[in-house]
Amino acid sequence: MNSRIPNYWDRLCSFVPNLFGERANTLMGVVTVFGKYRRVMSPGLNLRIPFIERIFKKISTQNRSVEMEFQAVTFDQANVYFKSMLLYSVMNGEEEMIKRVAFKFIDETSLMQALVRTIEGTIRAFVATKKQAEVLGLRNEIVEHVKAEIDNRLEEWGYHLQDLQINDITFDEAIIKSMAQVVASNNLKAAAENEGQALLITKTKAAEAEGNAIKIAAQAEREAAQMRGQGVALFREEVARGMQNAAKEMQQANLDTSV
Repeated sequence: MNSRIPNYWDRLCSFVPNLFGERANTLMGVVTVFGKYRRVMSPGLNLRIPFIERIFKKISTQNRSVEMEFQAVTFDQANVYFKSMLLYSVMNGEEEMIKRVAFKFIDETSLMQALVRTIEGTIRAFVATKKQAEVLGLRNEIVEHVKAEIDNRLEEWGYHLQDLQINDITFDEAIIKSMAQVVASNNLKAAAENEGQALLITKTKAAEAEGNAIKIAAQAEREAAQMRGQGVALFREEVARGMQNAAKEMQQANLDTSV
């Protein structure tokens, strides 16, 4: 009789954990009864009917991330290679949203495949309308286009796109080399233009300096001539004044001024 007591105790201990279910702060439990949806278990301690209610799926409300690498073709037939990071999460913890997340896809792999392929297809369609030279400057436009295109679809699945970061955009090696050559030739052209402008400025400044020197020399010569003329005029004026004074003195002395 006493030997049966431990068996009952073991069964009771194994029954109690099935009676209660504890959910972490970020986990929601989807409960089914005989394969049919019953309810959503919120985070915390929950009461569950053992052997009847079954946790069909555990849904995390935390942010999730996935890295993507894929190829697209531009309007002018250039291959573009993207590396990006996708950040998404369950839209909210409401029962209807949790039901969508739990039953829309058979498993997490199917969700990821649909999500990644949808984003890749959206970016490829956008890039196909742009030329290769435009793509590098369209990171923000690509992100905004993707968000606008897939937000409604993700909402149907119960998810929300938090962020999409395009970390790298590269091209085929031949295109990269040609782009480098274009940049180098543009730099040479700019350097030549700068050198020509510098030479023009140098010659212009030299001509201006020479002209200013000529003007200064002419001005100095003019002032010197004026001063020489004034000196001769003053000399003649003094000579005339001296002769006039001498004539007056001779008249006063009753001398003949005609001599």
